[in-house]
Amino acid sequence: MSATIAPTVAAPPGRRRRVGIWVAIGMAVLVVGAIGAALTAGSEWVERDALDPDSAGPTGTRALARILEDHGVEVRIARDHEEVAALLSGDADTLVLPDTPSLSDERLRELVDLATDVVLIEPRARTIDLLIPSAAMAGAAAPGVVSPACALGDAERSGGIEPGALFTAAGGVSACYPVDGAHGLLMALNGDRRSSVVDGTVLFTNAHLADNGNAALGLNLMGRHPLVVWYQPGLADTDLADTDFTLGELTPPWVSPVIVLFLIAGVAAGIWRGRRFGPLVAERLPVTVRASETTEGRARLYAQSRDALHAADQLRIGTLERLSHLLGLGAGATAQEIADAAAARAGLDRGAARGILLDDVPATDADLVDLSQRLRQLEDAVHARVRPERNPR
Repeated sequence: MSATIAPTVAAPPGRRRRVGIWVAIGMAVLVVGAIGAALTAGSEWVERDALDPDSAGPTGTRALARILEDHGVEVRIARDHEEVAALLSGDADTLVLPDTPSLSDERLRELVDLATDVVLIEPRARTIDLLIPSAAMAGAAAPGVVSPACALGDAERSGGIEPGALFTAAGGVSACYPVDGAHGLLMALNGDRRSSVVDGTVLFTNAHLADNGNAALGLNLMGRHPLVVWYQPGLADTDLADTDFTLGELTPPWVSPVIVLFLIAGVAAGIWRGRRFGPLVAERLPVTVRASETTEGRARLYAQSRDALHAADQLRIGTLERLSHLLGLGAGATAQEIADAAAARAGLDRGAARGILLDDVPATDADLVDLSQRLRQLEDAVHARVRPERNPR
């Protein structure tokens, strides 16, 4: 009993090439996706590490936290508001407060009231209004070192800085580092309690702490008490009951009526400018037209316009195409090459052949008839030399 072994058939080269192309495309998509995921993850880490006392990155604040500890100040990092409330005693402590969009105004006021000093290092309009009601944002400072120019001892001992965000405030608030009517540092005093507003994102981060008087200012503002509670809120730290807003709640009230108006206008425009349904003509398309009718129609148009040159061009184009095919010149041959080849094969003068196929210009209908006859005679002569056994017509 013999076994039959089926022959192995190799995949054709074209199929292997197509498979290879799709594999390369898939690999490229995976590489691009991996690069995008890495960049996204990197940006997320940068955002998460911003102003974080545990972060040694450029936007972190570990350097300032270590300086405070070296001067005998205990730095406690809290990542949710309940831990902040538990750490604050209100006797001798400082609350370092970044932006807290996930906390309600009531809970934020409770945390501020528990602290002896508050240093707002990431000012926003909402938190500034809660901390110093008479203060407001006033843009950003131009590059350049600014001197304190105020009677506040902490700022005078620190020296000049390059402030980032600027603020304005009414009377009763100490303001330092003036730039065009605004200031880079605000401090409100209420007995032994004080509230400070400064842009720590450009002063207290690891990348900029060694510049000018940044480190000294951070130490003077935060190191007045033996305990610093540094609030670094996490993504899940919120006291809001429902943070998933609907699209209707996020859009202004006039958006829905405008959308309805646009829909009505679109329907009205469609009815006004739209065409009726059904065929536009009763005749079914496509219509078959005989080639002879097309030729006769074009001939009548040429005759009515008395355009002998255009008619001659059409006759020459047809003759040149047939001669090129007959002589085996291919589609890339020029009219001059076809004329020279036809003259050589038919035994005619090259100039005479070019005159028939290219140069002679018929001025009258009689000239056009004569040219058509000479074109036919030239084609017949070439055909007789190439295929003498066959009738050219």
